[in-house]
Amino acid sequence: MRWMPAGAILKHELGGLLASWLVRLWFVATFVLTLLILAANWGATQTAPMLQALLFPYLVFPWFLVVMVLGISPVTGSRLDSLSDGILSRPITRYEYLLAAWAARVTAVLAVYLVVMLPVVLLAVFAKRNVVEDEVTAYGVFATLAVVGLTQTFLVTLGFLMGTLLRRPMLAAVVLVFAWLPVNLVLSTFSLEQFSPWTMYQAVPSLLRTPWSVAKADEAPAQAKDDAQALAAQAELFARLLSGQAPAPAQPQRGGFFQPREFPNLSLMKILAGYGLPSLAALVVSLLVFNRRDL
Repeated sequence: MRWMPAGAILKHELGGLLASWLVRLWFVATFVLTLLILAANWGATQTAPMLQALLFPYLVFPWFLVVMVLGISPVTGSRLDSLSDGILSRPITRYEYLLAAWAARVTAVLAVYLVVMLPVVLLAVFAKRNVVEDEVTAYGVFATLAVVGLTQTFLVTLGFLMGTLLRRPMLAAVVLVFAWLPVNLVLSTFSLEQFSPWTMYQAVPSLLRTPWSVAKADEAPAQAKDDAQALAAQAELFARLLSGQAPAPAQPQRGGFFQPREFPNLSLMKILAGYGLPSLAALVVSLLVFNRRDL
């Protein structure tokens, strides 16, 4: 009984999100783009680099924009007036409302992500293709999907925090975009996969090939050079798909974002903590700020 008002708000917010044109268009766009990337890499790319290409829109560009915008909206703009009436006239606390709104947005984002990616990943892993067999493990696939899902949760919570602090959705979105890109660029230079989604994207093949047993890790083949070539090809392919051009063979590049990197000390626990703890901290700060705000 105590959580019935919060549950009702969660259901209402989730229904509104799933009925919104932003979520619907995002679902269609990510589904179509995923199929295009899958088809373009199907007969020429190993499993790990192909899954890495499929996760590019979620970790690098462009879906982080949609995810952050979805997180910004609950306590900004015109919603503040109706929100104050609802909190003051109903048996629900500010904490309950904010947690329900945050949970609804996380659920919607993860639902779109998993509904699109789960069947495609299973198809890519288990289908027979005319490519060299890759050392992708069940543990690696599960860990990669979990890490990307946690990254989406972190982005939602970051947008949630910025919307709570700034109140104006457009201002919050601009600040997030212009702060997020430079910060990621700086973090990526230090190979901090537990903090930078860009570096996490580069570490995806290594994570996908991580075995259940640490003792077997040394048996995994070193494929950093091949992965670097595949990374350059993916970027060329992704740019052509967005511009509507026909796919063409990409010339492998060296240096910068496409520089081959090895992640011998990749730790799933550090990655989960690197995205999980900041998400928790951002949510707590949002709750504290909103609780002290005058409605």
